[in-house]
Amino acid sequence: MISNNKHRFFLSLFFFISGFSFATWASRIPTIKTAFGFNEAELGSILLAMPVGSLIGLPISGWLVSKYNSRVPLTVGYALNGLSLALIGFAHNTFSLLLAITLFAFTTRIFNISVNTQALTLSKRFEKKILGSFHGFWSIGGIAGIALSTSLLAFNISIQYHFAAVAVLMIAISAYSYQFLLKGDRSETGNKIVLSKPDPYIFYLGIVVFLCAICEGGMFDWSGIYFQEVLDVKIFTYGYLIFMTFMAASRFLSDIIIGRFGMPKTYIMSAVFVVSGICMAIVYPTFWTAMIGFSLVGFGTASIIPMSYALAGQSKKYSPGMAISIIATYSITGMLLGPPLIGYLAHAFNLRVSFVVFAICGLLLVPITRMFFKHQATLE
Repeated sequence: MISNNKHRFFLSLFFFISGFSFATWASRIPTIKTAFGFNEAELGSILLAMPVGSLIGLPISGWLVSKYNSRVPLTVGYALNGLSLALIGFAHNTFSLLLAITLFAFTTRIFNISVNTQALTLSKRFEKKILGSFHGFWSIGGIAGIALSTSLLAFNISIQYHFAAVAVLMIAISAYSYQFLLKGDRSETGNKIVLSKPDPYIFYLGIVVFLCAICEGGMFDWSGIYFQEVLDVKIFTYGYLIFMTFMAASRFLSDIIIGRFGMPKTYIMSAVFVVSGICMAIVYPTFWTAMIGFSLVGFGTASIIPMSYALAGQSKKYSPGMAISIIATYSITGMLLGPPLIGYLAHAFNLRVSFVVFAICGLLLVPITRMFFKHQATLE
């Protein structure tokens, strides 16, 4: 009999290594841009492959979680994700790069929904809130991934060796950790999407994660470019690193913060941090103001996804896995629009102007979350 604490450890390991692998990819985007000679608009178009791949994987992941225990698509999807990461590193033309990125996004969606379903199920076995800590480990993994990328850049290690080494690690962890994940967590009800008028409860949460996804996706994909081209910093991973560091700190504190202030106020505080951080970075584009600004954005965005997933898991209409799958649709749409939009605006104007999009999304979080909690009150 595997203890809940052991389940928690290995599930946290999956969150950690998934953050590690995603940061490995995102932190090397400037390398890919330089190697292929893309301009901002061309890079924005290439990055469309990520949300497109995720959209393809969305219905499949929801079906897999509803048909099988979530640990099956989690481990298989994650092992294939490592393989696709290696393929990105060895892509030799634009077509093969697009295919590899699409596969990477597709498998990311498969295991993301699975791992969050496991997290929601396991969190119900603990008296204290633990969901935020899982996402905290994702951010810690992201920090480790960026730190490794920064070190390898300093030593001029090629992207091929970098991505291949991380892929081997991912596949090994998937194979070993499978035995320690939760069994029998497939829900018997709420596994089908009801094609009718959108459920307001899920709709409002979807808009919230949509706005957050634009901010997160944009920061993941463009923070390095901002430091490289706007600030002219040689080690361009600094911005991404500070963003992920403060995101991790906030996620480990999120359960405490939510317990102290409640979710409605935490959403508002998150919005304030995002808006103030972005404004600082674009109004005063220096190294230290950008570092402070990106840290505020990381602190602000951190709690939004964990809170929204936790609330989605309370849906009376859908099972946790299906609710997360639906919410993820909105998140993917944000990822679809965000990074390419930044690229096109940067090409038309400049990168500083394009980052205003993040501030607008932060501002919109305030009225949308107020509408959600007003609707939630009518259901109680």
